[in-house]
Amino acid sequence: MSRIGKLPIKIPDAVDVNCNGSEIIVKGKFGTLSNSIPEILTVQQNDGSLIVELKSSTRTGRALHGLHRTLINNMIIGVSEQFNITLTLKGVGYRAAVQGKNLVLNLGYSHPVEIEIPEDIKVEVVQNTTLNIKGCDKEKLGQFAANIRAWRQPEPYKGKGILYAGEVVKLKAGKSGK
Repeated sequence: MSRIGKLPIKIPDAVDVNCNGSEIIVKGKFGTLSNSIPEILTVQQNDGSLIVELKSSTRTGRALHGLHRTLINNMIIGVSEQFNITLTLKGVGYRAAVQGKNLVLNLGYSHPVEIEIPEDIKVEVVQNTTLNIKGCDKEKLGQFAANIRAWRQPEPYKGKGILYAGEVVKLKAGKSGK
């Protein structure tokens, strides 16, 4: 039995959870998320908590048990609090701006990079070089941040690029440092 899977999920007061067979719908003040669970799992809703139970203890069943419990927990946290990722642009002339539904990045290329912002994600430019990305779906938020970061990943010689908040790039010595 999964250690993570057997933990109960607490439901905040502002969140509404509906379990219809294998479909789970979570509604909160920041949006609505839905997910389907495999047939090997069941979800029971008790007073103020959810419990994900495993029908048969197979190897794939045990793996899916902890996974889907975490996915449901992330859905509940996302619609009640939202997830936040902070990106920092580090480099000479690197800057960002939001224009309508597009994020415009100047990253040292001969042209500005325009990335379309998904509907359920909010992007805020705090300074010219700091981005705050918020959303209720953790998977979409992480993928969007990774797509932005893919334009200029941090390089190990000067430390330039798009970094997550708190990320430290270990610099290499270069050609002269033998």
